[in-house]
Amino acid sequence: MELRQLKYFLTIAKCKSITNAAEILHISQPALSKMMKGLEEELGLTLLLRSNKSNELTDAGLIVMEYAQKIFSEIDNMTTTLNDLTNLKRGEIQIGLPPIIGSLFFPNIMANFHKEYPNIKMNVTEYGAAKVVKSVKDGELDLGVAVLPVDGRTFNIYPIVEERMKLLVHHEHRLASLKKVHLKELKDEELIFYHEDFALHDIMWKKFIESGFEPKILFKSSQWDLMSEMVAANLGVTILPESICNRVMNKRIRIIELIPITPWNLALITKKDKYLSYAGRTFIDYISKHSSSRIVYNLKL
Repeated sequence: MELRQLKYFLTIAKCKSITNAAEILHISQPALSKMMKGLEEELGLTLLLRSNKSNELTDAGLIVMEYAQKIFSEIDNMTTTLNDLTNLKRGEIQIGLPPIIGSLFFPNIMANFHKEYPNIKMNVTEYGAAKVVKSVKDGELDLGVAVLPVDGRTFNIYPIVEERMKLLVHHEHRLASLKKVHLKELKDEELIFYHEDFALHDIMWKKFIESGFEPKILFKSSQWDLMSEMVAANLGVTILPESICNRVMNKRIRIIELIPITPWNLALITKKDKYLSYAGRTFIDYISKHSSSRIVYNLKL
């Protein structure tokens, strides 16, 4: 059975005449009659009661007409949905965001993206940056925000943020009056550090090793506000990205430049050779357009 046969059959049913249907379909009457005979033979049922004046539907013909109408209705719906998809009126994106990064940069971005594309659904999963990278690689997520560097052989990389790490100390700390502090000066300090599933854990650990020592970890957390408040309570020192430091308002905390410079660069990543939906590509284009390689945390789009 072909869709063309069903389409022609519906035209006959509407006209109640093979002759009139043939004129509308721009085919010869004998060819249309032959096609309908072929459909009846395939189904093993008579669909049309033929006479010189009109062609009425049999009970079987009425059933075929009903289902044919449903089939073409669904085809129309499919076409509309695909057109909406390619015109970016609808879609779905699986996004991975590290908790710290998500709260800093993405509420305004997502709110404005949703206003522009209200039928694109964004499913956000919060993972540490290391797990975001793994989940994108495994295909669990369409795209994610990662702390650079990541493997350029595996991922497409779209830079969005370029910042530096800074040192936070209590205002009565021995280093509080300095404008710059070298990592080597933190050898004997107790550090408020990051959990292992955060990319910053490995980045900063490597920096300390390069400076000649292993850091003394007092406490590990995934919450930047808790980390800064522990510094304010004079329990230790911590190192956080510039944008987070800009949100720290506690007067008991001093924020100091760190040397050597430790970059904190973020990027959207997708897995190479994996299909990315229209919605996903549009989200990347949208962020890239509004970031210019840097999303300011209080950006007003």
